[in-house]
This record gives sequence, structure tokens and C-alpha cells, in this order.
Amino acid sequence: MKRTLAATLPLFAVLITPAMAADTYKVGISAEPYPPFYSPSASGEWSGWEIDFTDALCERLQADCEIVPLAWEGIIPALNTGKIDMIIGSMGITPERAKQIAFSEKYYDTPTGIVAAKGIDMEPTPEGVEGVYLGVQSGSIQENYANRYFADSAADIKVYQTVDEELQDLTAGRIDAVLGDTLAMQPFLESDLGQACCEFRGNVEADPAILGRGVGVGLRQEDDELRSRVNTAIEDLLSDGTYAAISQRYFGDVSIYGE
Repeated sequence: MKRTLAATLPLFAVLITPAMAADTYKVGISAEPYPPFYSPSASGEWSGWEIDFTDALCERLQADCEIVPLAWEGIIPALNTGKIDMIIGSMGITPERAKQIAFSEKYYDTPTGIVAAKGIDMEPTPEGVEGVYLGVQSGSIQENYANRYFADSAADIKVYQTVDEELQDLTAGRIDAVLGDTLAMQPFLESDLGQACCEFRGNVEADPAILGRGVGVGLRQEDDELRSRVNTAIEDLLSDGTYAAISQRYFGDVSIYGE
């Protein structure tokens, strides 16, 4: 009996150790605030819709996750070199990015639109932005869209590091309009300052090759097992009401998942 027990214990230990140990993942987001999706407090704690979504996703993965803020331009290299394990930072699923990394199924999808100063005569079309000074965020799908469709007609396309910087210049009159994620610009439009100075001019015509097919979790191309687990977790969050409960806190009854 002693001999059998001694032979069994090491095997038993090997079997239970993986089950007891939680996976640990580093989750990359942009260091530039992107409210209401993510932004830091004065103490450096990050909060927002996407942070809550990440917490819920990692709980379903039975994983411990660490938020890692990074410069947006370096976030894909950081993933591919192993400095982070996932990107959950409002990254659109585009064909160009899909050449470098893999994506989960989408977890939200909102249109791209234009907010302009009141009194500016313009529409969200190539012809409608003729002579307009237009702000876009660096490294965003909106910057790519502006360069593709608006570069020949806009007076100038000015690139900013953050949406907040764009909107500050818009309210100060240094630019005429901002091209951005419609939902991300909504809190500004609902603020006293936004209502006083500016108005929404509509969504641009969709181009999936540039604007993508929604926002997904960025993963290394070889991480097939993790991608499958993330997709299952997203599906569970959608089906059991957790996703809706998180969204309700930030967006009310507005659906951000899309079609």
C-alpha cells in the first residue's frame, strides 16, 4: 500500500496543479485616454466600458489580467513580441491589421461620423468637406479614411494624439470638424460645451476595407486556442446578459454591438 501511494502522489500533484493555477494575461490598451471606453483616474487607475468588458471577459477565461497602457503606434509590435497577450483597446478589425495579427469575433461596432462647429457649411462626404480643416486621431481607422476620401478636398487634415485634443481644438476654433467614432464623441456632444459649439453632421459612407467590420480582441496569429476561448467568452457575455448590463451603465439603451 505504501508503495502504491508513493507512486500515485506525484502524478496526482501534476494533475491538479494546472487546474488550480489561473492563466495570466497582459492586456494592451492605448496610453491615450479614449472615454467612455477607457481613461485613467488621477491615481492612474483605468476605468470605462472597455475596462469593465475586459474584467468580465477575463473572469470567463478564469484568468488574471493586467492592463498595460502603450503608445498606439507600438501596440501591435508589443503583441507580436510577447510584451502583451491581447489588445482590448477599440481596435477595428481591418484587412491591413489582419495581415499582422489575429482577431476575435467583434465585441462592438459603431459607425464613423463627423462633428462640426455650428455655422460651418459641410456634409460627411468628399464633396461636403471641401475647404474644411478636419481633425483625426493618429493611427486610427478614421485617419486612414480621411487620407483616402478627404485628402483631395479638405483644406487640411490635422492629426492629434487623442480625441480630447481634437475636440479642444474644435471648440477653440482651430479646426472646423472632427472625424471620429460616433459613440466616442457622444459624451462631448451631450456636454454643455459641446451643445453650445458643435453639432453632429452624420456618419460617413461605410468602407469595410478601411473602417473594418467592428472592434475585436487582437491576438497573435499563432494563438488559436486562446482565440477560440475568447470567442466563446464573448458569446457567453452576450447571451447571458452581462454584456447588456455593462453597456447599460455607459450608454443606456443604445446598442453598441451593431448588426
